[in-house]
Amino acid sequence: MPQATATSHSGRRRHDREIVALAVPAFGALVAEPLFVMVDSAIVGHLGTPQLAGLGVAAALLTTAVSIFVFLAYATTAAVARRVGAGDLASAIRQGMDGIWLALLLGIAVIAVALPSAPWLVDVFGASDTAAPYATTYLRISSLGIPAMLIVMAATGVLRGLQDTRTPLYVAIGGFAVNGALNSGLVYGAGLGIAGSAWGTVIAQIGMAAAYLIVVVRGARRHGASLRPDVAGIRASAQAGVPLLVRTLSLRAVLMIATAVAARLGDTDIAAHQIILSLWTLMAFALDAIAIAGQAIIGRYLGANDAEGAREACRRMVQWGIASGVALGALIVLARPLFIPLFTGDQGVQSTLLPALLVVAVCQPIAGVVFVLDGVLMGAGDGRYLAWAMLITLAAFAPVALLVPMYGGGLTALWWAMALMMTVRMVTLWLRTRSGRWIVTGATR
Repeated sequence: MPQATATSHSGRRRHDREIVALAVPAFGALVAEPLFVMVDSAIVGHLGTPQLAGLGVAAALLTTAVSIFVFLAYATTAAVARRVGAGDLASAIRQGMDGIWLALLLGIAVIAVALPSAPWLVDVFGASDTAAPYATTYLRISSLGIPAMLIVMAATGVLRGLQDTRTPLYVAIGGFAVNGALNSGLVYGAGLGIAGSAWGTVIAQIGMAAAYLIVVVRGARRHGASLRPDVAGIRASAQAGVPLLVRTLSLRAVLMIATAVAARLGDTDIAAHQIILSLWTLMAFALDAIAIAGQAIIGRYLGANDAEGAREACRRMVQWGIASGVALGALIVLARPLFIPLFTGDQGVQSTLLPALLVVAVCQPIAGVVFVLDGVLMGAGDGRYLAWAMLITLAAFAPVALLVPMYGGGLTALWWAMALMMTVRMVTLWLRTRSGRWIVTGATR
């Protein structure tokens, strides 16, 4: 075998090992997170329909509030990974602490808004008169756990940047187990009802944040990194997060527009749409795990001034994304007779669901490329371009989606609009990756 070919195979195997080592635990941690809400729903559901409806409204508000700040994980991962690549672990952990302090400040600010405005927020989200008191109770109590939730996000970014996705997996599993036990005990054993469910989740989130902080503090002491808040560092972390915040808000706007359009199509279409979104989210976890690996690996290579290593890793991860997308698309097609009846027995919903689901299956390879390149550019700290690319995507998607009710085509047409959205994202991300302008080496961008 020629030397160049042998070297190429060796490089691919090295990248494969890195991707698997980071992506598999990351996938487990990602899947564990939504299980918190599932456990709460299962336990509260036995209290009654108004309580479950109240939980649904409050959980949607909490999820929206927390997901806006996902940049705490993404920006921190990239910044920490660069310093790891540069061999400066003390600065890497110091950078991570800036992100954690920022998370605490943002969490306190969210509490200050959520506590007094909880009844108004619940009303805006359309809670019924019977569900509103339960939603308000759950939202007010659960908001006390938001600082811990944001600290978990930032600390997760620190550990990912340190090339550690196993610890977040272990913490997520432990948090899930504690949350389930506390919810059951407080809701029924202590007779606290929906308030017990909220307190159980808050305590579990605080426990997770404490576990992360113990790991980070130990690392800081080991490498001589300061734990004190640094105003300049916190400000820099916030500035780095602004473009990713714009990107996230634009993506949330896409999903909100899609749901609003589906609701205008009728009850059958919105029901089928919600099922597809659930499956879409599950598929996204698998692809996002590769993206997370991309953030950590690319940041480390660039920090080590290894531009060629970053390019090779990018190419290999794109191959992983395409292969994963093909596999997930095939899985959707083959398993549809099994999982569709699990969601609904309504023949009308099933018949509406099927053609739109096939569109989702076809789009999975595109989604695989999008998630990977998104992670690569995040790892490179190319947040400003990601923000503009997502705004362009939103501008392309919105008019097409809003015209669906006018011109017909139903839910299938809406999901073709979603396919267009993913295609535009892929093209914008591919053009940036191909240009090479994202490759900026050094401990800082």
